[in-house]
Amino acid sequence: MLYRSKAPFRLGIAGGGTDVSPYSDLYGGAILNVTINLFAYATIRPLENGKIRLVHTHKNIIEEFETTSQLPLEGPLVLQHGIYNSIVKRYNNGQPLSFELTTHMDVPSGSGLGTSSTLVVAILGAFTEWLKLPLGRYDIAHYAYEIERVDLQMAGGKQDQYAATFGGVNFMEFLPEDKVIVNPLRISNDILQEWSMNTVLFYSNLSRSSSQIIEEQVANVKNKKTESLEAMHRVREEAFRMKNCLLRDELWELGKALNTSWTNKKLMAKHISNERIDNIYNTAMANGSLGGKISGAGGGGFMFFYCPGNTSYAVADALTQLNVGVIHPFEFSKKGLTTWTVKE
Repeated sequence: MLYRSKAPFRLGIAGGGTDVSPYSDLYGGAILNVTINLFAYATIRPLENGKIRLVHTHKNIIEEFETTSQLPLEGPLVLQHGIYNSIVKRYNNGQPLSFELTTHMDVPSGSGLGTSSTLVVAILGAFTEWLKLPLGRYDIAHYAYEIERVDLQMAGGKQDQYAATFGGVNFMEFLPEDKVIVNPLRISNDILQEWSMNTVLFYSNLSRSSSQIIEEQVANVKNKKTESLEAMHRVREEAFRMKNCLLRDELWELGKALNTSWTNKKLMAKHISNERIDNIYNTAMANGSLGGKISGAGGGGFMFFYCPGNTSYAVADALTQLNVGVIHPFEFSKKGLTTWTVKE
């Protein structure tokens, strides 16, 4: 049997960074995000040869081990190692498993769409399907967060795991003691179609590690750096504002709010933007966009722009002529983590 899963990547519309401790613990974070039809995939095939075989097709990496209850927490597939170790310890009484795990992603790592966390959710989904684990959506999202942020000590926030698990358009609140509230927004199909049609998604061809930017944001909060902290407060407030824009079908106001949010986001840490990103952004604005931003921590990856009327065509053409990235077709995705079983 094959035990499969897929989880959608997300666009961080507003509030990014306020889901990271200690900000969320001290002030409460707020995030608006939406998932898109680009996915992380995982397939588990049980083996009877006493081996553990890990295949990551996107990076063309294959690892093979004798079955064991603990894989080393090192190497390019450390996420897969950490997930396996936790599953065995928590749900298999410490007894090793023999299987092949194949993973794939529709986008590169470090692209700002929550790639690492979405991949963790997809892998947990495949294990849940195989081992029939008693995990609901909140359970899987929090478990993914624990593996990344606690077990593997990877810097980052909480939104990506919940977006990948729940899917759709969500307004999320992050409160002290790891409390998370996911509020699915009921947006009409007409507004979703208009929103996606007027949004240009652009990959900057800059893959980056978000950890340096996130660590700087954390330090700014701990040190109560006034400019950065006030910018984070404003970014959080923009999440509430943009949520209301969507609920009121005010896409024009959403576009303008994106521009305000991007201006504030750049004040949260030094390396969120750079000359190349600024040039991309300014080109989009000069050709009809009302506003946009980087999806994720910053420094590179995907950017998106709201372009009303028919301006999306002019914006896409102008960005293409920069020769620094590519337009990426997409649609919004309403479904989150999906799992299923098939005969091989």
